[in-house]
Amino acid sequence: MSTLGPRLAQAIAAKDAAAVRDLVSDDVDFRGLTPGRAWEGRGPDALVEVLFGSWFEDSDEVRALLDVTTGAPVEDTLRVSYRLALRNADGDFTAEQQAYYRAEGDRIGYLRMLCSGFRPSAADG
Repeated sequence: MSTLGPRLAQAIAAKDAAAVRDLVSDDVDFRGLTPGRAWEGRGPDALVEVLFGSWFEDSDEVRALLDVTTGAPVEDTLRVSYRLALRNADGDFTAEQQAYYRAEGDRIGYLRMLCSGFRPSAADG
């Protein structure tokens, strides 16, 4: 079973651009969907720019990686789901992302992600 998906979730939770770059191929084909927009790019720099330049801002603190779940592959496509506890100036939030990916050796070459968006934490009431 591939550990690429869980390692990607950990790298995103750590906001570790170098680790994300190390996990994806030089020509990774990325597409993502957030509540208000579709995103796409090719290559590690484009992926990192979307993740840490648009999806998560510097002021967004990832307080915890709450859950990481993998599922049975759909033929050559693997899946990882992960949930993050977040905090920024607007309060506490939870976000969940689903990623479908294909491995090219020891790296991700194809990546599709879906994000729930930042949802207000129930503790924030």
